Amino acid sequence: MPREIVMTSVTRPARTQRIKSMQSTGLLLIFIISVVNYMDRGTLSVANPLIRDELGISVAEMGVLLSAFLWPYAFTLLFAGALVDHGKPRRVLTASLIVWSLAQAAAGFIASYGQFIVARAVLGAGEAPMFPTAARVVKDWYHEGDQALGVGIWNGAPSLGTAIAPALLTPIMLVAGWRWMFVLMGIVGFILAVVWYAVYRDLDPATLDETDRAYLYDGGTAPEEHPVQLSSWGRLFGFRATWGLILGFFGNVYIGWLFIAWLPGYLEIQRHMSIPKTGFVASVPFLFGLVGSIAGGYLADRLTRRGMTAIASRKMLTVIGLVVMSLATLVAAETASNFIAVASISVAVFFGFSSSGTSWSLANACAPPGYAASLGAIMDFGGFIGGALAPMVTGFVVQATGSFTPALLVAGAIGLASAGAYVIGITGEPIPKQALAGGLASAD
Repeated sequence: MPREIVMTSVTRPARTQRIKSMQSTGLLLIFIISVVNYMDRGTLSVANPLIRDELGISVAEMGVLLSAFLWPYAFTLLFAGALVDHGKPRRVLTASLIVWSLAQAAAGFIASYGQFIVARAVLGAGEAPMFPTAARVVKDWYHEGDQALGVGIWNGAPSLGTAIAPALLTPIMLVAGWRWMFVLMGIVGFILAVVWYAVYRDLDPATLDETDRAYLYDGGTAPEEHPVQLSSWGRLFGFRATWGLILGFFGNVYIGWLFIAWLPGYLEIQRHMSIPKTGFVASVPFLFGLVGSIAGGYLADRLTRRGMTAIASRKMLTVIGLVVMSLATLVAAETASNFIAVASISVAVFFGFSSSGTSWSLANACAPPGYAASLGAIMDFGGFIGGALAPMVTGFVVQATGSFTPALLVAGAIGLASAGAYVIGITGEPIPKQALAGGLASAD
């Protein structure tokens, strides 16, 4: 049988109370911070029509503004993962929260379109360490057979944040104005920075007892971690698996950010819904995303425990999810029914978040010891190049054609191509740590 589906059973040793405590505390905090992270990103989408009216900007200019967050985010991601692996999650995420909350609050005081672009750019750079940190927390505190569900839980937080953002933020915006909406979200971020630093603790293998090590590491011995250096980080790009992750995640995030950035505008412009109705309807698909992310992680861990390799189980579910996401997007593009359009987008978001969660788990499975955040961030960089392009391309397409249909058709095609990148790029073996430590880069 193919190398990637060789059956190697993974059992789950018992967890100590200390491990359980750190898993639940770390995952809960990561989940809450991730929800707020995506609510911060969604404030601009929620306030889209009011900001366009007040600043006098066109649909195409709003597309550029929506993308202003994503370009700095994507390129900062390249180094954010290495920063997390080197500096550890506790300090790096605290600093990240402070920077992005300052930028979020500052957006409430902007006086021009250019100032808004700067505020969103700083927000993007500040938020970049968030998800590499989350990946590292799960990699540190969970056994391999439990990691996909842990990733699925925190990966579902963006879906919940996007879902509740219109419902929670629209009333605040209508009562207090869109500027105070930005300021209040910045204050929430500062509070979370204090809580995270006060409560979370980084993993130190030297402090683990024998039972802890038996749960976390096969054989009971912590793997040797080589310090992340620029040269070893760069060698990650010499592996086919790295490029499979980059190109595969591109399509997932492209489609996802089309909906995150433009779903309220799509419902108003294409489906002729009012702002209050849009605030409710735009939330529905992303509730499905939360369920999809958790379901994908649960199923991936079940398959791993039943004998599939970690890479094989996660790759299979990632590809299936992305294919269904792409096909559902194509259906949404062609239907004349508002109900079928929203239902199709809900299916797309369900399987999209399932696919993105198992893709993060796939990156963890492919990464050498000590490089989980680095490889995950490189994958996320590829995704958010797609995410940065999606709002801007969609804005120009809608401006030129007066319709979202061509933009959705392009997105579906990109998603199918990216599913092929996962199939071709990911083999059945992780990246060997010796290749990074000893300079033996390989094409995999």
